[in-house]
Amino acid sequence: MAQQTVILTAAVTGAVHIPSMSPYLPITPEQIIDEAVAACQAGAAVVHLHTRDPQTGQPTGDPVLMQQVVEGVRSRCDVVIGITTGGAIGMSSEERLAALPVARPELASCNAGSVNFCFAPIADKIKEPKFDWEIPFVKNTYRVPFANTFQDIEDYMAIMARHNVKPEFEVYEAGMISNIDYFLKRGMVKPPVYLQFVLGVMGGMPATIANLNFLVETAYKVLGKDFTWSCAAAGKTQFDLVTAAICLGGNARVGLEDNLYLGRGVLAKSNAEPIAKVRRIAEELGRHVASPDEAREILCLTQA
Repeated sequence: MAQQTVILTAAVTGAVHIPSMSPYLPITPEQIIDEAVAACQAGAAVVHLHTRDPQTGQPTGDPVLMQQVVEGVRSRCDVVIGITTGGAIGMSSEERLAALPVARPELASCNAGSVNFCFAPIADKIKEPKFDWEIPFVKNTYRVPFANTFQDIEDYMAIMARHNVKPEFEVYEAGMISNIDYFLKRGMVKPPVYLQFVLGVMGGMPATIANLNFLVETAYKVLGKDFTWSCAAAGKTQFDLVTAAICLGGNARVGLEDNLYLGRGVLAKSNAEPIAKVRRIAEELGRHVASPDEAREILCLTQA
C-alpha cells in the first residue's frame, strides 16, 4: 500500500547543467539560498545543495561557499538540508568532502557505486557558451567516470557518522543496492537507510517506470523493509517518474539540478515551480506532503 505522506526534495542547482542552458539556474550563494527557501515555501521538506563559483557558475566544492549557503538557508526556514558529496565529475574525494565537516547538514549524498555519468551531448546544443569552462567541462564527462569505490563509500560514511550526518544513498544501478547491503551487514551504516533512485543519466539505468519498479522490488528483496526511498529522474521524464514513485509508495525529488523545464519547451523560472507542480500531483493523488519536521521523523534524522 502506498504511503500517505510524501517527502518532496528540491535539488536546487547541481553540477550538471551549465549557465548557458537557462538564465534561471541559480549560481551565487544568494540565489541558491533564495531558491532553497522558495522551494521550502512551495512544499519541499528537503533541499539538496551544491555550490557554484559566483562569478562563472562553475561547480565548486568550496567549503566557505557551502557554509554560507547552509547558514543562509537555516536562518530563513526550517527545511531539512542535504548537501552533495558527489560534487562534480572530475573532483577529488578531498574536494567532494571538504564542505561536510564545516556545513554539518542533516543529510549528505553518498553515491553507492561507480557509474559512467556522462552529459557530454550538452556540448552539441550550446552554440554560444557564456563561459569558457562550460564546453570542456561537459565534454570531459565522456572520458572520466564517476568513481565511487568500496573504499570511497566506506570513507564517506565514516566521515558522515563522525559528524552525525545521515547518508542519502544515490542509486544509479541495481547492483548498488547490493553494495549498500554489504555495508549494512558489516555494521558500517545503520538502518533504516535512505535510498535515492536516480534514473535517466547517460551511463545509468534508463528512466522508465519498469526500471523504477525493478529497483524498488530489488531493494525489498535485498534490504528487507528497513529503508525509505525516493526517486529522481533526469530531463523530460522527471514528472512521469516521480508521479510513478508517489503511486508506488515512494518520495519525490525535482528541481533545476535534474530538469530545467516545467513542461515541454517551458523553462522553469525557479525551483519552487517544479515543487509546486509535484505537490499538486501528490495532493490530487490523496497524499499528504510532509513538512520538514515530518520528514525528519520519517528519515530518522537526529541532527536538527
